[in-house]
Amino acid sequence: MARTSSPSQPRAWQRMLSGRRLDLLDPTPFDIEIEDIAHGLAFVARWNGQTRGDWAYSVAEHSLLVEQIFTRIQSPVHPRWQLAALLHDAPEYVIGDMISPVKSALGCEYGELDERLAAAIHRRFGLPAVLPASIKKQIKQADRISAWLEAVQIAGFSETEANRLFRPLPDKSFAELRIAPRPPADVREGMLARHAELIAALDSMPA
Repeated sequence: MARTSSPSQPRAWQRMLSGRRLDLLDPTPFDIEIEDIAHGLAFVARWNGQTRGDWAYSVAEHSLLVEQIFTRIQSPVHPRWQLAALLHDAPEYVIGDMISPVKSALGCEYGELDERLAAAIHRRFGLPAVLPASIKKQIKQADRISAWLEAVQIAGFSETEANRLFRPLPDKSFAELRIAPRPPADVREGMLARHAELIAALDSMPA
């Protein structure tokens, strides 16, 4: 049963542009839309906005890169897991992106909120609420490679620092991937288009 707020309780839901009302403490798949996710992530800056360029590097752009890297690592790969990679940071469309030092300071509460939202998002798009451990590990590897590239190319880190914080690239060919932050509207449309491609691929597969 969804929680309701009273005058004595702080509001725990957010109204989305789609009209949905998402309860952050008790999220359900019925209140999640990809348009809200893509729009929100396109306006959430990675690295607290401390990146080079005229546009912030958004979580939506990062999500597209992680899915691209994951596909290279896992190839050939099932579209279901490509979709999982694309949505790996989807909860941040409502809880924002926090740098690792802040997440560590907040402790388990942030992680629990992220997990509840991720489970609802996964169910909304036909994914397991909890991903298989092997898939989570490979998405995490892709996420780490993306972080290395972002750190060195746009966030002012040296390769030595990036190697220490995110591990060296497992294959130097990943360094060929170039990052160029784009306007939020362009990134939003890119994420929506990629999501549609993956959903179409899943729908075309035999039952």
